[in-house]
Amino acid sequence: MTTTYDLLVTHPFLAGLPTEHVERLSRWASPAPFSAGTRIFEENDRADRFWLIRGGSVHLDIRVPGRGDAVIETIGAGTVLGWSWMFPPFRWHFGAVAVDQVRSIAIDGAAVRSLLDADPGFGYELTKRFMAVVVERMQATRIRLLDLYKAPA
Repeated sequence: MTTTYDLLVTHPFLAGLPTEHVERLSRWASPAPFSAGTRIFEENDRADRFWLIRGGSVHLDIRVPGRGDAVIETIGAGTVLGWSWMFPPFRWHFGAVAVDQVRSIAIDGAAVRSLLDADPGFGYELTKRFMAVVVERMQATRIRLLDLYKAPA
């Protein structure tokens, strides 16, 4: 039988993380499948967890006044969904919708923040990983917004 720890230790986002850190995360993790079309979270709602995507794909979107939701990026297996749980005011900066059947592992954000506060080395390592995600998502947003608002030819 595959355990949550087994799923975490093989996920690319956690590659190279010491075993004891993965073990601590596994205590706050659980499988979280989503059907196609499921809104996983809405922009500006309370951010309280993150997901390690194991299969399927997710659209990240933002609400564009007068245009509705605009897809910023599509993420898939091997990626992480959600970083807003790490930083006050703990609100989602994007929305997320399952494009197809998604297999993921949800991890409790408040519990992980406590773990990171208690172990600064672990906190630094996980924060570096999440900051790389933040930079990537902000870059994707910038490129997409430039595309949406470019001058007509």
